[in-house]
Amino acid sequence: MCVACAWIEDSPVAAVAGGAPHGDPAWGRVFLVALAVGFAAYLAALWLLRGGGRLRPVLAVACAIQLAPLAAPLLLSTDAWSYWAYAKVDNPYRDTPAEAGEAGRYAGEAWRDKTSVYGPAFSLASEPVAAVDSPDVAAWTYKVAGAAAVLLAALLTARRSSRGAYAAAFVGWNPVLAVHFSGGGHNDALMMALVVAALALAAARPRLAGAAWALAALVKWVPLLLLPLRALEARATGRRVDHLGFAVTAVGVLALATVAYGFAWLDVAAPLARNATRETSYALPHRLGLPSGALLVPFVVAYAWLLREAARGRARLGLALGLLLLALPYLTVWYVVWTVPLAAGDDDRPAQLLALGLCAYLLPQTIPT
Repeated sequence: MCVACAWIEDSPVAAVAGGAPHGDPAWGRVFLVALAVGFAAYLAALWLLRGGGRLRPVLAVACAIQLAPLAAPLLLSTDAWSYWAYAKVDNPYRDTPAEAGEAGRYAGEAWRDKTSVYGPAFSLASEPVAAVDSPDVAAWTYKVAGAAAVLLAALLTARRSSRGAYAAAFVGWNPVLAVHFSGGGHNDALMMALVVAALALAAARPRLAGAAWALAALVKWVPLLLLPLRALEARATGRRVDHLGFAVTAVGVLALATVAYGFAWLDVAAPLARNATRETSYALPHRLGLPSGALLVPFVVAYAWLLREAARGRARLGLALGLLLLALPYLTVWYVVWTVPLAAGDDDRPAQLLALGLCAYLLPQTIPT
């Protein structure tokens, strides 16, 4: 039903150039109800799978759910077109989408005059998209990447968890992830697929795990928050850690970025700092009427406790990022992918409940009603 809503001529859920409001909000309400019903069915399915199940059928259903939005146009956000516009300019850390010609017209209005906030690994990976001249092909490229990343995360999470089928369903059957990654093409799924890959490789291929950690952090900075927890857990459990893969990958990517963009990639800190001062209406500090950074201090206290837990042998990564989402002044619905696969793979019940609660709370965000 969500996919069908996107094809209706007067529907506001299909993205348009610049992301301007459009269409009949009644179709947005239909979309919201359909997604809410899908999410309720997802919760019921998780309850039915709580005692276990067969992995292959679960993965088959996950493919059906996560691939379905590929049949829709770009949904609810123009971020994929902003990625395309950044790929089109000579240097995304110096140039803005406004300088990207036709692609710049499709980029979100909020980003049209701003330089990229994304890491050099993502900017380099996006370079081939500069050859694309069709907004539909550009959007579909990022949509496919988003769908593939969520499915990879579901598969690797199942291998990490002692409850493989349940963990795969926890990630792969989530309709909120489907709508915003297969539907919206956001790059957060790529970052988290790399994090989950790093966790899956840690025991058998620690050097490759380090490489995956470096790539994830060079898409967005978020995985850096998890590394101290993993380091303390490794020390407590005696797990072998190899830093060479991380170092070589980081140096290699940054060297390529320097060749491509000069040292302008260092300027990414400025737009990140600017974004840190922004708020969204769904952010918990905003909802509670608190100053934007008010919940960061409780998060620091919680993070200190999580470091202690890790030093005792258990790195609760999904809980760490779930608590971070509660504290952020700038919170968007697709950020739930930061916590969903980690909570599932950690077999951490409180983290899973927090992840599901965040999905339910943020589900209406960005849907024009």
